[in-house]
Amino acid sequence: MPDTPRFTPKPARVVDVVVFPAVQLLDATGPLQVFASTNEIVARMGLGDVPPCAPPYAPPCAPPCAPPYAPRVVARQGEAVTASAGLVLGAAPLPPVDAPLDTLLVAGGPGVRAAASDPALLAWLQARSRHARRVVSVCTGAFLLAAAGLLDGRRAVTHWSFCAELARLYPAVRVEADPIFLRDGTVWTSAGVTAGIDLALALVEEDLGRDLALAVARHLVMFLKRPGGQAQFSTALSLQANEDRFDALHAWIVGHLADDLSLPVLAREAGMSDRSFSRHYTRATGVSPGRAVERLRVEAARRMLLDSGTPVKRVAQRCGFGSEETMRRSFLRLLATTPQDYRTRFSA
Repeated sequence: MPDTPRFTPKPARVVDVVVFPAVQLLDATGPLQVFASTNEIVARMGLGDVPPCAPPYAPPCAPPCAPPYAPRVVARQGEAVTASAGLVLGAAPLPPVDAPLDTLLVAGGPGVRAAASDPALLAWLQARSRHARRVVSVCTGAFLLAAAGLLDGRRAVTHWSFCAELARLYPAVRVEADPIFLRDGTVWTSAGVTAGIDLALALVEEDLGRDLALAVARHLVMFLKRPGGQAQFSTALSLQANEDRFDALHAWIVGHLADDLSLPVLAREAGMSDRSFSRHYTRATGVSPGRAVERLRVEAARRMLLDSGTPVKRVAQRCGFGSEETMRRSFLRLLATTPQDYRTRFSA
């Protein structure tokens, strides 16, 4: 009788990485390297999508292990696309919309605006997305998904410096500026540049488990624990403007989070009238004084939740929320999670 494998390897997950002229190089190559490294580690460990051959999962493995991912770079132009860094990427033409597909990933970059005005590309994305298990954007690739209508009614994130523009151009998208990446159903979006690597690691974790994703992260000398829900940057940094007139005020606020930080108190500290302070502050930072204080308090609470065993109620008091319920509402509004869940998920 002919030999038959005990396990049948699953077909590789096809990943279309969509690029365009003036694409951001790392938006495409970062996730591609995560998938490539995953394939390498799976082959080395003798795992694939089949049960391990024998502890400690070392090759040789029979039957041959199937690579979990089949990534390919595709572009409307096909053949070659020049990235914004000047490097030429080899790219295949856009495949038929109904060709086998697992993940549709769209990169970002300076050329995204021109790409988002290409009717043929948008039509292809709309049709292709219906055959994908999940749709992903990296950095300003969110503009391309939004132009194709794939983010309507969904939460999404992009590079922090483009969040306001994304919200203005596509009001049907619920843009959030803080997270490294977001998942809304089958659609994933990430913040700028290197956040695409974080997102790709999360995709590997979802597909193949945390242990393998951690092995890939270690191989790439990356942190696995910088997942969605973590901020792109510190709140104090995000509030900095071209002018530094309120930097001293922010430092004072951070040192007095448990005190009264109402508008009159802040205006007095800034040496301005209430009305003038509110107007100038909002124009300089893009947020109201009240929202800025809330964000600074949430950031302080996040650090305390992760770096200490202080009870949640005490954290709320020390950070100026007044009550645990008030802090809970702020966490839900800004991070889409509760303080307790945040501690459970992200603490060491």
